[in-house]
Amino acid sequence: MAETPAPGAAIRLPDSFGARADDVLSGRLQPAAPRDAATVMLLRTSPDAGEPGGPAGAGRGAAGAAGGPGGPAGGDSGLEVYLLRRQPTMAFAPGAVVFPGGSVDPRDADSELSWAGPDPAEWGRLLGAPPQLARALVCAAVRETFEESGVLLAGPDTGSIVADTRDGDWEADRQALLDRSLSLAGLLARRRLVLRSDLLRPWARWITPVTEERRYDTRFFAAELPHGQLTRDVGGEADRVAWLAPATALAAARRHEIFLLPPTAVSLGELAACHGLDAALAARRRIAPLMPEVTVANGAVWLTVPADVEYPL
Repeated sequence: MAETPAPGAAIRLPDSFGARADDVLSGRLQPAAPRDAATVMLLRTSPDAGEPGGPAGAGRGAAGAAGGPGGPAGGDSGLEVYLLRRQPTMAFAPGAVVFPGGSVDPRDADSELSWAGPDPAEWGRLLGAPPQLARALVCAAVRETFEESGVLLAGPDTGSIVADTRDGDWEADRQALLDRSLSLAGLLARRRLVLRSDLLRPWARWITPVTEERRYDTRFFAAELPHGQLTRDVGGEADRVAWLAPATALAAARRHEIFLLPPTAVSLGELAACHGLDAALAARRRIAPLMPEVTVANGAVWLTVPADVEYPL
């Protein structure tokens, strides 16, 4: 074990993490195997960009998830990202502000669905995964985005997108995905829709530290909010939602108004540096696995962000 945490990007964890960290780091306890997962940074240009003081938000209001101001912030060129605050009762990251996402479902690898954009082999090259897993990750990204925001990255053909997903029939389908009585492939087949993988951009890959009881190997994607679709506050795992400028969310975290996991904070910093939606979607990203390190030093438990990323908090 390190005697002192690495300088500059070390975060002190609550003492409650100490016992398990000691057990895992000493070899007395086997680390949990990480589950494959996908998360999507849903992006838009603020409807009020260029209108000083104009509100911006969705669901219960732009200030909802952050407990702070909404709308574009300086340096973001109107770029906003959709954020959810996890229910305080959740087993993993309770109360954290996150992007829509979740674990891969085995049925996400179903090859019986119409597909537009890079094929699974190409996605595998981009994500550093075998083609079957790459297919599952892309499908999980699309499914989780629909489940947690009501936005569906699919259309009647390879060049179009579903215009609106807010009526009762769509809500029934969303609930069926949530209770696993319907798969994404089944939903798309019944509605004769094509999955639009070309609307996703690979962004990053983060793996939960070895000391955590629940671990995930998560691929991060970026996608523009499709024209005509609107996000909805659909409840479930989140108790508040918001569209916020990345810099606004980071400022709220610095004021301790919201809690961000390191991968979320780093991704928000990277989005803020893009200075706009077009630049974010055009960014060329190197997808390499990133895993924060946990050490026990000087009677405290520390989490150290990888040295090759810039931690904005």
